[in-house]
Amino acid sequence: MTTTIDVEHLLSPDQLAVEIGNQWTEWRMLRQNWTDQTKEIRNYVYATDTTSTANAILPWSNTTTTPKLTQIADNLHANYTATLFPQANWVRWSASSMEDAKQYKTKRIKGYMSTKIKQSKFVQTHHELLRDYILYGNAFSMIKWVDDYSVMENGEVHQRYKGPMLCRISPYDIMFNPAATTFIDSPKIVRSLKTLGELKREADHNGNLLFKEAFERTMSARAHVRSTDAHYEKGEGFTADGFSNIQQYYNSDYVEVLTFYGDMYNKENGEFMTDRKITIIDRAYVVGNEENPSWHGRAPIHHVGWRERPDNLIAMGPLDNLIGLQYRIDHLENLKADVFDQIAYPVLKIKGDVEDFDFEPGARIYLGEEGDIGYLQPDATALQADMQINQLQQLMEELAGAPKQAMGIRTPGEKTAFEVQSLQNSAGRIFEHKTAHYERMFIEVQLNDMLAMAARLLDTEDMIEVVDEDSGAQVFQRITKEDIIGKGSIEPMGARHFAERARRVQQLQQLWQIKAGDPTVSIHLSGKEFARLMAHELGEEDLFQENVAISEQADAQKFQQELALVQEEQQAMAVEEGV
Repeated sequence: MTTTIDVEHLLSPDQLAVEIGNQWTEWRMLRQNWTDQTKEIRNYVYATDTTSTANAILPWSNTTTTPKLTQIADNLHANYTATLFPQANWVRWSASSMEDAKQYKTKRIKGYMSTKIKQSKFVQTHHELLRDYILYGNAFSMIKWVDDYSVMENGEVHQRYKGPMLCRISPYDIMFNPAATTFIDSPKIVRSLKTLGELKREADHNGNLLFKEAFERTMSARAHVRSTDAHYEKGEGFTADGFSNIQQYYNSDYVEVLTFYGDMYNKENGEFMTDRKITIIDRAYVVGNEENPSWHGRAPIHHVGWRERPDNLIAMGPLDNLIGLQYRIDHLENLKADVFDQIAYPVLKIKGDVEDFDFEPGARIYLGEEGDIGYLQPDATALQADMQINQLQQLMEELAGAPKQAMGIRTPGEKTAFEVQSLQNSAGRIFEHKTAHYERMFIEVQLNDMLAMAARLLDTEDMIEVVDEDSGAQVFQRITKEDIIGKGSIEPMGARHFAERARRVQQLQQLWQIKAGDPTVSIHLSGKEFARLMAHELGEEDLFQENVAISEQADAQKFQQELALVQEEQQAMAVEEGV
C-alpha cells in the first residue's frame, strides 16, 4: 500500500505565503489563453522542423513552414534597435531649474548616466526586452541596485560594478491582475528560481532570522521528500511552475522565489498591509515582509505593451494577428509543392491485365491484350498562387509596421524619388509610433528611476567617464551623491528626437532651396540663422561659429599671399643662380 503525505502538513506553511502562492496561481489561470497564444507564435518564429506548425490534410502532403514571421520579427528587432540607440551618445539631461542647468551639473549627471548605461550593459538588456516587445507584445523590467565585488587573494576588494542596473523580467515570470485599471495600480508578483547554493549564501549574509529559519525548513522538507517514495497530496498553491510534479521540484537543486508588491490583507491577523514587498520561498515560507523600499511609492517594475487593449493590461504584439495569414501562406506553398510532386511522380491509371512492375527509369512493363497504362494529370491551379502569396506577405508586413519601405528595402515599381519618399512616410508611421511609444513609456522611465536610485543609495565616491573639453578625449572624474542630485529628467535621444530632427532638417533644406531660387523670398530669410539651426539639428554645434567664414577667408587670403611671396623669392633666387 502506498503512503500518501499531505504536503501542507509536511511543510507547515505560513498562511501569508499560501495566500500569495494562491494569488499567483489564480492570475496565471486568467492568463492561460494568452500564454497558449504566445507559445504558438514562438513555434512559428523559432521553427526548426515542420512538426509543430504543419497544416497538412493528407498523409503524403508537404509540411513546409515559410519563415515569414521570423523575417518580420528579425527586421523589426534590427530596426527598432537601430532607431532607439542610433549612436553612442544618446541621452541628455533636461534641467528644470537654472541651478541644475549649469554646465558643471549637466556634465556630471550626463557623465554618470552614460557610464552606468555602458557598464551595466543597458543596451544589451534592451536587445532582450525588444524581443519580448515583438514576440509577446509585452516587455517587463526592474531596476535593481547592484554592489558586485570580488575579494582578491591578498584581501584587496575589487569592485566590479556598483550602481543601478536594468534587469529583464520574463513575461512568463510576472503576474498581476489583467483587469486592473492601470499596471501601476495592480499588485504584482515576480517569480525567479535560485539554486540552493545561492539561497544558502543569501541566508548566511543578510542577517535575516526569518530567512535563515525558512531556509532550514525548506531543506528539511527536501530531505524528507528525497528519502521516501510516497505520493503527495497538494493544493494548487503548491504547484511549482516549470516542474511536472511537486516531487520533481523538491528533488531539483532549485528554489522558487515569489516577491509580492502591493497591498495585502493578512487573514492570519486581520491586518491590511499597504504598499508592501513580501518575499516567499516554496510558496510556503515568508522570508521578507517590509514596506516597499521604493522612494516614489510604487514597485520598481516597468511595463510596455505594443498594441494596448481596453480593459485588459495584457497587450497584443505585432505578430498576434498574423498567425492566420502565416497559416494561409504555408497552406498555399504546400499545395504548390504537392502539385509539383504529382507532376514528378504522377499517379498511374491502369486498365486490364498488367504484370507487376517497378516504377523506375528503364523499367519494362508487360501488358495483356486488354491492358493499358496512363498518367492522371494533376490539377495545376495551385501553381498560380504566387500572386496571392506575395499579397499575403505584403499585408503581413504592413500590419506589423514592417513594410519593406520602412525597413529600408527598395521594392519594384517605385520609379521616382517622390514615390519612394511618399511610401516611406506612409509605411513608417506605425513603425515610428511603436518605437516612440517604447522609448517614452519604457526607456525614459527606466533611466530616470536609475538616476533616482543612485541619488538615494550612492554612499561613496564613484568614477565616471567624461569628455575633456581641451583634448576631446575620454577622462575619468570622481563624483559624489551631491553631484547627481538635481531637478530635471534624463531624456533618451533616439526614436522620437531623431525622427523629429530628420523632419526639421528636411524642412530647412526645402526652405533653403526656396531662398536660393526666389530673390523676393531670399531677402527675408537669414542665412546666418539657417546655418545655426542646421548645425543644431544635426547635433554638430561646433559647425556654427560667428563670422567663421570671414576669418577663414582672411586666413586663406593671407596664406595665398604668403605663398605668392615664397614663390617670388624662389624665382628671384633662381634668376640669381642662373646669372
